Amino acid sequence: MKTKFNPPIRAICNFFGGVICAGAAILISSSAQAQNLFVANAWANSILEFTPGGAQSTFASGSSWAEGLAFNSAGDLFASFPGNGRIVKFTPGGAQSTFASGLSFPAGLALNSAGDLFAADVSGGNIYQFTPGGVKSTFASGLSSPFGLAFNSTGNLFVSSYIYGSANIYEFTPGGVKSIFASGLSFPTGLAFNSAGYLFMSEANSGNIYEFTPTGVRSTFASGLNAPQDLVFDDAGYLFEADANSGNIYEFTPTGVRSTF
Repeated sequence: MKTKFNPPIRAICNFFGGVICAGAAILISSSAQAQNLFVANAWANSILEFTPGGAQSTFASGSSWAEGLAFNSAGDLFASFPGNGRIVKFTPGGAQSTFASGLSFPAGLALNSAGDLFAADVSGGNIYQFTPGGVKSTFASGLSSPFGLAFNSTGNLFVSSYIYGSANIYEFTPGGVKSIFASGLSFPTGLAFNSAGYLFMSEANSGNIYEFTPTGVRSTFASGLNAPQDLVFDDAGYLFEADANSGNIYEFTPTGVRSTF
């Protein structure tokens, strides 16, 4: 049975050295804005910005909801908009332009060390790669509802891919060679790596966040959440989680102690 979750916050992200991002809330962070947290607030069709102290402001607003967020090294924010099949680029000052269009249902975004943007297209089952200039190519195809994306320190791309009741995390080398990193999952959504190379995954159906060692050994990092979505780490190793059904953003210490951000 498909889990229904409200979309107040969809993604979160973090631009290291500065800002953080989150998803249902999308979470992202960016060094350009001193570890501020950016959140896609789907109900309000806006992207919110939070200072480390929790002060909130509206970074951008419009007529469609954002699903994925990612910063490049220059501090530009990329946001995917599945409602209109676009990826929009925002400068640090908030000026926006269409970076890509004509996609089916763009969701998770991630950038590699070369500055290429990768986008998970849920409906099409593809992962697209865009050069900094916006030239598109297909990095991977034939996936089942790819959603979350994250790069590890060696440049391998990890993708959460789900069929309800059975789902995998795939690992791709920079050359596109695919392998299964984890299987037997339920509804994986957000992915994020900590500085030690451990992969954290949110699972919407179970309400858990799982932690994987670099070799794929899984343990439960947190439980009792309400349709957890995107994940992001700040520079201090704290994990932020966008909790879709509660509309909250939770902060976890490295040892798993939770508080409401």
